[in-house]
Amino acid sequence: MYIYEAEAIKQIDQQAAVQGFSLFALMENAGRNIFEAMRPYIDHTDTILILAGTGNNGGDGIVLARYLHGEGFQVQLTFPLGEPKTSTAKEHLAYAKTTGVKVRAADNLIDHSTVSVDALLGVGVEPPLRKNAAEIVEWANQQRTRRFAIDLPTGVAANHGDVPTGEESKNLAFSAEITFALHGAKPSAYLLPSSAFFGKLVAVPIGLQQTGTMRELTEQDVQRTLPKRKSAGHKGAFGMSLLYAGTDSMPGSAVLAATGAIRSGTGKLMMGTTSKVTSILTAVIPEATYMLDGLQTLHQTGEIPEKVSAIGIGPGLDDTAAIDKALGHILKSDLPVVVDAGALYTNRDWSRKAPTVLTPHPGEFSTLTGESIAVIQQNRIALSSRFAKENDVILDLKGKYTVIAFPDGAIRINPTGNTGLAKGGSGDVLTGMLTSFLNYDENVYAAVQNAVYIHGLCANIWAETKPERSMTASDFQTLLPEAFNRLENNSDKKM
Repeated sequence: MYIYEAEAIKQIDQQAAVQGFSLFALMENAGRNIFEAMRPYIDHTDTILILAGTGNNGGDGIVLARYLHGEGFQVQLTFPLGEPKTSTAKEHLAYAKTTGVKVRAADNLIDHSTVSVDALLGVGVEPPLRKNAAEIVEWANQQRTRRFAIDLPTGVAANHGDVPTGEESKNLAFSAEITFALHGAKPSAYLLPSSAFFGKLVAVPIGLQQTGTMRELTEQDVQRTLPKRKSAGHKGAFGMSLLYAGTDSMPGSAVLAATGAIRSGTGKLMMGTTSKVTSILTAVIPEATYMLDGLQTLHQTGEIPEKVSAIGIGPGLDDTAAIDKALGHILKSDLPVVVDAGALYTNRDWSRKAPTVLTPHPGEFSTLTGESIAVIQQNRIALSSRFAKENDVILDLKGKYTVIAFPDGAIRINPTGNTGLAKGGSGDVLTGMLTSFLNYDENVYAAVQNAVYIHGLCANIWAETKPERSMTASDFQTLLPEAFNRLENNSDKKM
């Protein structure tokens, strides 16, 4: 699933015309392929109402109506905002009528359809909706039908997540069960609150090659790039992870970060933490070695232990002065660094030659950028990308549809995870995982993507048999082995 902003879609349409693809052909491809994608979700007992707009989105609905009619489905086509205005949509409507497609008058929309299809407005329309469109959307949402949207739900913008509200604070957007995304998804499908209106996303090709810097992560991405462990490998071959985590008041953060690291394949693990935390850790993670009072020692001496391959810092730390000085020493090294939690609250130049991964949640990102949490959630992708490029870092903005932004402009959206991750400590586990992956995988981009994907996959596995709300960060101890086993077994089956 590639992701395209509105302007990119317009450029794609223009390039297609230069390459010899007429708009008529593209609309034909779109309508036909929407029909094929929709077939598994409908049957011939359905009565399907297509709400077509005056532009090319409505034209896609016209072609869809023609294919539905041709295959014997009960379909009604109506134009509640008026007849088509674009020449291409007009051509397709004339052709559809010759095949027997009937256009229903839109002056009375009371009906008994079982499926309604939103083909009203496309990527070129920016909310808020005009009164006539808002009334149609409100009416459609009140019907007891299954609701499908073409490309994006009417009332939702392509590039940002803001959804305007009308009277009684009701969102004025079509609430879809499934959205058939043409050529690729639009950013708002992954933003808040707009993503709630898309329902399930189904990619629909339109006959053009898909390329771009922004797309969803897939299981195949992880399986293809997850390093194979050589049979003769020893602990030194899989590197040493160093984690600065935990305080006397927050020892659990160190335990969870260590769990993420040791369960993700690091050969050796060193924990820089307090004596009290060490006494707790030894009973839970006996595989680790320790650098007592590691944060204080680092900020005083500036010395990083030999043979360390990657460093994570932040979980459970609260001494701002010590963190700031220690982090300064760490960033001078040539090692990959993961910065989380308490270590994010430092105002500094992050740019360096070695990889730096920042893992804020929206509240922490608000502190880093000065933007409100609401603005961040509505513009997660754009703001993440800008920050990563300007600061030469890899940014992992956590939350639903975690955004991974790279300094070269590449964006990956993680589809795994659920509310089981909405518990204290989940982020600590991810810090340990990221540090471990970066410790032994030279492909930095793949290491970050794989850690984030697998972290979310653990929550998905939990939810297959248990309520999301009952998951805790401690459950990663058993979920991580199961996630790795599933990925590796599925990969073997596909080979």
